[in-house]
Amino acid sequence: MFSTGQLIFGILFFIAFAIVIAFQYRKDLQLHKKYYKGTVWVLIAFIGFIGMIAAIKFIFM
Repeated sequence: MFSTGQLIFGILFFIAFAIVIAFQYRKDLQLHKKYYKGTVWVLIAFIGFIGMIAAIKFIFM
């Protein structure tokens, strides 16, 4: 399906992309802690809401 060159490029691109993303995340970690306090509660509420919708769906099936 893919040529050898395309597979090598894809693997190297993924590795380089993951390294850059990890480096940038570490660089911005202090800003994230400062400006995004409490966002974990938004995530928990969102997951809870989706879970509630799924539960209602299965209860009334």
